[in-house]
Amino acid sequence: MTINLAAAIDDFWDARMRGEFFPLAYYDRLTMDEAYRIQLALIDRRVASGERHIGWKVGLTAKAIQEQFSFHEPLFACILETRPTGHVFGATELIHPGFETELCVRVGRSLEGEVTLEQVRAAVDVVHPSFEIIETRGDPVNQMELVVADNGQQRSVVVGAPVRLAPNVDPAQVTARVALNGREVATGLGSAALDNPLNSIKWLAQKLGEYGRSLRPGDIIMTGSFVRQFPLHPGDGAMAEFSGIGRVEVGIAKT
Repeated sequence: MTINLAAAIDDFWDARMRGEFFPLAYYDRLTMDEAYRIQLALIDRRVASGERHIGWKVGLTAKAIQEQFSFHEPLFACILETRPTGHVFGATELIHPGFETELCVRVGRSLEGEVTLEQVRAAVDVVHPSFEIIETRGDPVNQMELVVADNGQQRSVVVGAPVRLAPNVDPAQVTARVALNGREVATGLGSAALDNPLNSIKWLAQKLGEYGRSLRPGDIIMTGSFVRQFPLHPGDGAMAEFSGIGRVEVGIAKT
């Protein structure tokens, strides 16, 4: 059954204002296209209220995460906040938080619609080692459309120092080693993100074109996790080291 999109946007906005991110009235009702249109409309309202839309995330690019959430295509969402490496979130600041280990790319020129991998690489300004900080605000396994409408679990992005992408560095071959509370928990390659993190940007430029949007100079893009998503609990600290790129750290206070 087709929904009234304008009414749904109002309903999602009102629900968000009262702390309900997955409105029960919309369980199993949205198409993915409707979910994206709700997401973008809510972001526009948040920007009108004073937040800054500074970039995009591409999620569900790694097979490990697709299997984790039983959903087998990428998705996009919006970034409105970054934090510097070493940031410590408050113990109760986040809603069921977790992190994903990704390369964050800043583009120096516009990308719109169908673009080549060569055009994407030429558009790259700098890359950051980074963590995406996610919040599980509902049921991501059974209500993926609501995840998309609720901006794809996005809460924040923690970034390390920017570096230029050297001509001899293939993002697909960058290795990330991930430690949680001082113990290595995962190792992954950039090829986990759609075979190459730059493919995530290529996919994103085309997908955004379907909604009249494009990548603008200065936008940052989270290109997808090298390894599976990990939860974060009070007192936890995470670190990732990306070969040839650098390292990033994040923590949550104990109390």
